[in-house]
Amino acid sequence: MRSIVCTRPGLMEPNDREAPVCGAGEALLRVRRVGICGTDIHAFGGNQPYFAYPRVLGHELAGEIVQVGDSQHQALVGQNASVIPYLHCGECRACQRGLTNCCQRIKVIGVHRDGGMCDTLVVPIDHLIPSTTLSLDQLALMECLAIGAHAVRRSALAPGELAVVVGAGPIGMGVAQFARECDARVVVIDTNEQRLAFCRETLNIEHTFSPLQHDSLAQLDALSAGALADVVFDATGNAEAMQRGFDLVGQAGRYVLVSIVKADISFHDPDFHRKEMTLLSSRNATRKDFDWVATLMEAGRLHETAMITHRDELDAVPERMAAWCDPSNAVIKAMIHLDR
Repeated sequence: MRSIVCTRPGLMEPNDREAPVCGAGEALLRVRRVGICGTDIHAFGGNQPYFAYPRVLGHELAGEIVQVGDSQHQALVGQNASVIPYLHCGECRACQRGLTNCCQRIKVIGVHRDGGMCDTLVVPIDHLIPSTTLSLDQLALMECLAIGAHAVRRSALAPGELAVVVGAGPIGMGVAQFARECDARVVVIDTNEQRLAFCRETLNIEHTFSPLQHDSLAQLDALSAGALADVVFDATGNAEAMQRGFDLVGQAGRYVLVSIVKADISFHDPDFHRKEMTLLSSRNATRKDFDWVATLMEAGRLHETAMITHRDELDAVPERMAAWCDPSNAVIKAMIHLDR
């Protein structure tokens, strides 16, 4: 079968390999869609901290179930499905508490083991989300949106609170949509005016700030009558922005780091204590988050497919990847098709 391998930072190469065979408790998925995510971009750029080369990328996946490894799941054959790419051990303390997203021995498809930039992939049946109603594009976007859903759920965001999302990439756009579903007031901050316009015009986010145009802290101060944010979500993937985000958090506020970077993040302790701030990380997502995404997609409450701005076939990935990673090309979400 075909596969595309990231052999080293900056290089994607085609590779033919043996097609996998599924066993008991597993399904063989004919991959039909692969979304390009920030993790893939960081891996291609050599900036993903949990990554080793060579690796087949791809964890935002949708496809058709073509085979199952046991008779009790035969009804799944022929259905389309999304993939929960976080393979957990089920035995560590985190797993015992239901926190499978941060399993002590987690293996993420496309990061710790080869992913979905290939024709077929074996996946545990309990990591599939079959659907007869959602499109392949929607199914491929579920993982990206589940990241935002998990961050919002972890923040315990309440109705009427002021949520500030810093970073208007696909993850930040997901966070903003789920924050709004919690009936929070939402502000999005980004340096990219095109993405801010998308948030206003497509996602219906009323308040957007660009630090290149105005002082974001001063704008937030004015909007909140000096109280600043109840919750700040960082989705920038930029260490300097992550550090500046502490200043946006108000008294007794929460700061949720959705981004991950290869860097140390520091803060001024007197300010941190003065505000009695809570600092949270948010990693991956759980089945509960995927189910929330699916429910809102089916109800038509999200604007997920509008995020797809670029498309191409699997064979074009080695040529296209660098362009998709270049901010000047205005990519929000690139989607790979495997339709042959």
